[in-house]
Order: sequence, then structure tokens, then C-alpha cells
Amino acid sequence: MNEVLIRKAKKGDKDAFCRLMDENVQSMYKIAAAYLKNDEDVADAIQDTILSCYENLRSLRKNRYFKTWLIRILINKCKDVMQKNKLVTFMDQIPETPFHEEYETIECLQALETLDSKYRLVVLLYYMEGFSVREISDALDMKESTVKSRLHRGRKQIAEMYGYKVKEGRV
Repeated sequence: MNEVLIRKAKKGDKDAFCRLMDENVQSMYKIAAAYLKNDEDVADAIQDTILSCYENLRSLRKNRYFKTWLIRILINKCKDVMQKNKLVTFMDQIPETPFHEEYETIECLQALETLDSKYRLVVLLYYMEGFSVREISDALDMKESTVKSRLHRGRKQIAEMYGYKVKEGRV
């Protein structure tokens, strides 16, 4: 993460803030898409996250945790959208394709869709976004042991889905 950009953005440099968001928009999209099934909802969650980050960036205490802080805000915005959607009944949902994704990423996201929701985000953050167990634990506000067990169970589900045999608790 570019700490110089973060410092500049904290001081009010709008260009630095925009570059920070540009660096993180793909990650935000993948994470929001893991939570939400609709591209409009994903876009709303990302937009709300960017606005919230802009308004509250000065409250970030340690710059090195910027991405964890950003993802935590995004997750909360996704949960807000999900809660709002529970109150609304959609009559017609047209499936849309995500914007500019590589084939491998699309395939990975499709594999993640079949996972139980409690494993999906942890696996995505760990394998696709490169977060450590501790960072995931902080972002999702759960114990590290919970993150580890969800990673293990998520890997096991994926292995079984693709027909791999699981021996001695290893994938």
C-alpha cells in the first residue's frame, strides 16, 4: 500500500485519494460481489464505501491498516445493502456481467459462489486479495482461530466440489 498517497489524501489531496480508490476498486468489487448478487448493489456498496472513506479518512490511526479499514467499511456497507434488500421484493432481476474481469478471476468467483456464505468471504480475502489471517480477523471482527477453521472448511468444500479426495484433514 502506498503510504505516501495515504498521507497526502489525509491532508486533503483529492488526486491522491482518487488514486488510492483506483488502486483498490477491483478488490472492493470482488469482495462486494462475494456478498451481493446484483451488480447495482455492488456498485452502491462501493460508492457508499468511497464516500465514507473520503469523509472519515482522517480518523484512520495507522496508515498501514488502510486496506483493512477500507474493506471493513465495505463489508459494513454490503451488510447495509443486504438489510435494505430484505425489505424490498424484486420482481425482475436481470443477470449482468461484471466489469472487466480476467477469465481466471471469473472462474474463481464462480467457484466461490457455491461455498457457504460464511466461508466465501474468508477464502476470497485470503487467496484472492492476499490478506493474512490476522488482517481477516481484524476486518471481520472474529477470532483468528475462526478464520483458520473457515479457511480449512472452505478449502475442503472446494476440493469436494471438484472431486478431489480429502485425506487426513488435508486438501
